[in-house]
Amino acid sequence: MNWRREVLNILLGLAIFVVFYFLPVPDRFLKGVSEGVLLAHWYAREHVIFCLIPAFFIAGAIGCFLSKESVMRYLGPQASKTLSYAVASVAGAILAVCSCTVLPLFASIYLLSQ
Repeated sequence: MNWRREVLNILLGLAIFVVFYFLPVPDRFLKGVSEGVLLAHWYAREHVIFCLIPAFFIAGAIGCFLSKESVMRYLGPQASKTLSYAVASVAGAILAVCSCTVLPLFASIYLLSQ
């Protein structure tokens, strides 16, 4: 470990902190930052309650109550394309279509198929 380089990095970080700490910032900017943080907090809370929790429960139900044969019959390589698309469309209609909700469902279906 190069102590001289580490001390220089710490001093550089401290200098950047001091510059930003004493930087004169108007109230509009601070209010905008706080509103942005509040909006991110609200979105994360709403997204978790209405999207992630149902997705985890449905993924758990798929893992517990569906057999491998039933999943393969509707979504496997030998299944009819029309039937597969219909099943996937109906299943996708009840969940928000984003990676946060699709990944737990896909993981449970993938683990069933192995």
